[in-house]
Amino acid sequence: MVEGKKSEQTEDLGSHGGRASSWLAVTVMLAGTIVAGFGLTVASWTLVWIGAGVFVVGGILALVFDIFTDVVIDAPRVGMRAEDHR
Repeated sequence: MVEGKKSEQTEDLGSHGGRASSWLAVTVMLAGTIVAGFGLTVASWTLVWIGAGVFVVGGILALVFDIFTDVVIDAPRVGMRAEDHR
């Protein structure tokens, strides 16, 4: 492949990065998991339930933002042989 030019195979692959709104929903769910996990380690049921609530809010955001539409299906990759993976 010539530097600076895309081949036909890699041109239509799209991005797997996702939208910022999707990352926000995932970050909220991750924060809820961390808070709940910390609550478990310090035996604070209040923190566990707060973390669970934050996680549920993140799940609702994920449904509202429809984060599963960020998935990009690649075209099949052809021309690869087993020897190419070594």
